[in-house]
Amino acid sequence: MTSNETSGRSAVSWWAWAALGVVYVVWGSTYLAIRFLVESAPPLLGASARFLVGGLVLALLVLLISGPRGMRMTKAQFGTAALVGVLLPAVGNGLVTVAEQYVASGLAALLVACVPLYVVVLRLALGERPSAVTVVGVAVGLGGLAVLVLGGGGEATGTHGSAWWAPWLVLLAAFGWSVGSVATTRLPVPPNPFALSAVEMIVGGLVLAVSGWARGERIDVGAISTSSWLAFAYLALVGSVFAFSAYVYVLGVLPVSTVSTYAYVNPVIAVLLGVVVADERFDTRQLVGGLLVVLAVVLVVSAERRRGRSRPAPEVSVEAGTITESCRR
Repeated sequence: MTSNETSGRSAVSWWAWAALGVVYVVWGSTYLAIRFLVESAPPLLGASARFLVGGLVLALLVLLISGPRGMRMTKAQFGTAALVGVLLPAVGNGLVTVAEQYVASGLAALLVACVPLYVVVLRLALGERPSAVTVVGVAVGLGGLAVLVLGGGGEATGTHGSAWWAPWLVLLAAFGWSVGSVATTRLPVPPNPFALSAVEMIVGGLVLAVSGWARGERIDVGAISTSSWLAFAYLALVGSVFAFSAYVYVLGVLPVSTVSTYAYVNPVIAVLLGVVVADERFDTRQLVGGLLVVLAVVLVVSAERRRGRSRPAPEVSVEAGTITESCRR
């Protein structure tokens, strides 16, 4: 191998790990950004604007880089993208945004971390047979969720106090993410993953806008704080467009088994940021429940990774509003 080849490979490796670090930190930080968004902005309309801006920017980038063919898709592929747009950005992220008015961002992230566990249960219901380790991981995760949800809110409150139903709303959001994740592995999707994500975000943003107006939400620009505006810009551009681009890049240069570690790093990042930046507090019970959920995700991801060595398994991203099927790349 020549020195140029060696230096080139080192450069690619450095960029790959830097991009994976972006996925770790940025997707982990989106929960904290949502907390700041809902401090003064209506949750559903705020989430709607975020996804409409992110989706339109991403669609524009696809058109500029790949031309009109980059956004081409069949009716069936568009139907899948629209369906997943309802399940992920609208149901998944929309409900999390509403819930974070009454639940800490770190706790929301720990609850959303159960998405890989839900996916396994859905696959089991569809006739697939997971490994014994995967089943154990799901059982541990369900135990952790029970500890988090059934023991009361503790000190992990949101920007508007606490509500008993908020953690359950996050679990419902995670279920929507899970159904959308499974749907993309069984339904036709557009060949360009960025086009897929753009359509998802635009459709999800429109559904959230209608839902927000039906719920009675209205935007008072003068009442929205600077921190909420900054959180909105961060979520729309950095969280959705920049981090998703980094995710797609690392899928092409790093092993899927390495990239999949984001699933249990994101909630840890979210909890740390919530404690340090937003002064969120967790009692011992919540910390134990969170550790059980993260342990369960580690078990499930590790087991599926070993299984994927013989048969590629889809990896899905559960950061607000994006989803990919990495075994196709």
